Amino acid sequence: MAAQRGVPAASRQEAGATRGAAARLYQRAFDILAGEIGAGGLAAGARLLESAVAARFGISRAPARQALEALAHEGWLEKLPGRGYAVAPAGARHGRHARGRVAGPAGPAGELRLHAQPSWERIYAEVEAQIAARTSFASWQVNEAMLARHYQVSRTVARDVIGRLQQRGILHKDDSSRWHAPALTPDHVSQLYELRCLIEPAVMLKAYERLPPGLVAGMEQRLRAAIERPDTIDGAMLNQLEKELHVTLLSHCGRQTMMQALALPHALLIAHQFLYNWMPRLFPVEPFLAEHLEIVQCLAARRPKAAARLLQEHLKGSSDRAALRIEAFAGQFDPDDLPYLKRIG
Repeated sequence: MAAQRGVPAASRQEAGATRGAAARLYQRAFDILAGEIGAGGLAAGARLLESAVAARFGISRAPARQALEALAHEGWLEKLPGRGYAVAPAGARHGRHARGRVAGPAGPAGELRLHAQPSWERIYAEVEAQIAARTSFASWQVNEAMLARHYQVSRTVARDVIGRLQQRGILHKDDSSRWHAPALTPDHVSQLYELRCLIEPAVMLKAYERLPPGLVAGMEQRLRAAIERPDTIDGAMLNQLEKELHVTLLSHCGRQTMMQALALPHALLIAHQFLYNWMPRLFPVEPFLAEHLEIVQCLAARRPKAAARLLQEHLKGSSDRAALRIEAFAGQFDPDDLPYLKRIG
């Protein structure tokens, strides 16, 4: 199939250069470890075990072994008799000086204790983007086992990714306990916006009394700058401005149950995050900027009820614009098949 349209060129180049998910995972481990050695975070003589590297990066032993072998080949590591590798003396190193995180303190017998980070985070963004893009034109079933195999991670890591996708409102369980991502059809989008119209104004009223100093003023300043210089605003900035109102500000409501109720309709924000970045603009100046500014100005003027009413009007108007954006993107997106996704609608 032809290269993905609507997917970042950098992602396509990376996939071509490293030949698949396993290679990407091996390369990431290689780059970070080489950077730590070069920066002195891993001292000469520190011992690295295949199992520890696999656990740290949330990958299987195969890419962990490949990373260690490549580091040894380039002189960063020396193979130890029996098991493991040791960081080579500085004079023996001739690899790339990658940048990475400094590892944790040494354990018993000089073995370095590698701090494990949440493994699901290392693949989550890519999985979310792939699913969000595809829900613009179809519904999808997600296979946990194939997800783990595709990224060469454990089933536990794949399960953590799926759990996060569920929390974000992207995945749901059907009656057969299978995970699926529903298509953003006009009817589904309309229902999600209807739900947001009911919930978000109420959450805003709760959040108003708990807003930290400077938050509203900063939002107003950034919105004014965006409206005055629309040509300088990219997709990342549009996403930030959307989140400041619909996520950051509302998160101060102090009601966990309310925030949980927002998870389902906020799947729309994730779809927009992808669409703002990878498709042409539909409007010379995004209409939501002026609408957000009106809401923020009411909050600054200590008129929270008026702000809540404007928020509801803004969400009603956003529903049709969202449907147009999704339709436009679906018409130009031709994705490659992914083994962990099965089209169901």
